[in-house]
Amino acid sequence: MSSTTGFSSVLRILRQPDYGIYTLGNGVSLVGLWMQRVAIGWLAWDLTGSGAWLGAVAFADLFPSVLIGLVGGVAADRLDRIRVIAFCQSVSMVLAAVLAALTFSGYATIELVIGIVFVNGLVIGFNQPSRLALVPRLVANADLTTAVAFNSILFNLARFIGPALAGLVIVASDVAWAFVANAFSYLALLLALGAVRRRNPGAGRDSDVVAGARRGLLADIGAGLSYVALHPGLGPLMLLHLMGSLSVRPIVELMPGFADRVFGGGADILALLTSTVGVGAMIGGWILASRRGREGLVRLVLISAVGVSVSVLGFVATDVIWIAVPAIGLYGLSMVAAGIGTQTIVQLAVDPSMRGRVLSLHGLIFRGGPALGALLMGSLGDFVGLRPPVAVGAILALGVAAMVATRASILRASLEIDQRQSDT
Repeated sequence: MSSTTGFSSVLRILRQPDYGIYTLGNGVSLVGLWMQRVAIGWLAWDLTGSGAWLGAVAFADLFPSVLIGLVGGVAADRLDRIRVIAFCQSVSMVLAAVLAALTFSGYATIELVIGIVFVNGLVIGFNQPSRLALVPRLVANADLTTAVAFNSILFNLARFIGPALAGLVIVASDVAWAFVANAFSYLALLLALGAVRRRNPGAGRDSDVVAGARRGLLADIGAGLSYVALHPGLGPLMLLHLMGSLSVRPIVELMPGFADRVFGGGADILALLTSTVGVGAMIGGWILASRRGREGLVRLVLISAVGVSVSVLGFVATDVIWIAVPAIGLYGLSMVAAGIGTQTIVQLAVDPSMRGRVLSLHGLIFRGGPALGALLMGSLGDFVGLRPPVAVGAILALGVAAMVATRASILRASLEIDQRQSDT
C-alpha cells in the first residue's frame, strides 16, 4: 500500500470534525503523559537505583487496571463515555500537580511516588475502556481501521516526543517540570471533549445499544468474560495478547535499568531508547493506517507477535547501544502492528452491547500484564541481571505465538464472519 494512500486515509478521518477535534486534544495530553512516565521512571531510579523498585513502580502504574478495568468496561457500556473520560482526566491532572509539588519541595519518596502512581493507575484503568469505545462513535464505520491505527500513531508519536522532551527537561533543569507539563497537557483534552460534546451530544453512547433491563455489576462483568472465552476467534487472540503483555512488553518499563546497567548511560540513553521505540511504533502504525480493508489482519498479528519476541532477543543479546537501537526500533514496530491489529479485530468483531466490557479486558491485559511481568523481571534482575529474565519471557511468548498460529484458519474464519455481520 502506497504512502499516498495512507496519507489520504488519514486526512479523510481527520476531516471528520468530531474525530479531528478529539485527536488534537488527545495528542497534546499524550505527550504530557509520556513526559511523566519517563520522568517517574528516572525519579524512581534516582531515589533507589534498584530494578526491583522500577518493577514496583511499573506494577503500581499498570496493575490497578486488573482491579478496576472490568468495572470501567461496564461503565463504558452504561454511562456517557465523554463524561467518564473528562472526570478521569481531571483527577489525573490534580495528581500530576501533587507529584510536581512533592518533587520540587524535596519531599518525594519512593513510597509516595508509588502511592500516587497507583491512584493514577486506577484512574487510567477505569478510563481506558471509555476512551477505546469512544473512537467508533467519532468516525464512519468504514474508517474504523484507519482511526484505530492513527490513534496508535498518535500514541507513539507522543512516545517519541514526550521522552525526548522529558530527557531535555531532566538534563537542563529539574524532573519536576515534566510533571508540571503533564498537568497542563490535560487541559487540551478537556477542552476537546467539551467541543465534541457541544457538536454531537450523543457521541458518548452507542446508538444501537438498548439501555434496557440491566443485571448487576458482577453479572455484567461475567457476561463479558464469557463472551470472549466462548468466542472461537477472540479467545485465542486474547491469549496471544495476554502472553505478549506478560512476557515482552515489560521491557519498556525496565528501560531505565537497561539504560544505566547494560548500556552505561543516563537520561540521554533512556530518552534515545524510549524514543526509538516510538519511531518504530509510528512506522508500524502508518503501515496499518495504509491498509485497505480488513483481510489479512489475523496473519499480520501472528507475524508481528513473532517479530516482537525476535527483536527483544536481539536487544538483550548485546550491550552495544548502536546494535540495541535498531532491535528496539523493530520491537516498537512489531508491538504496535500486533496491538493495532488485535484492537481493530476486537472493535469490528464484538457485539456493540459488549464493546466496553471486551475492550476493558483488552485494556486490562495491556496494562496489567506488563505490571506483573515488570515486577517479576525487575525483582529477578537484581539477582541475575535484567537481560536473562527478559530473554526467557521472549522465548515463552514465541512459543505461545506458535501455538496460536496452529489455529490461524479457525481465527480467520470466525472473525471474518463476525466482521461481515458487523457491517450489516
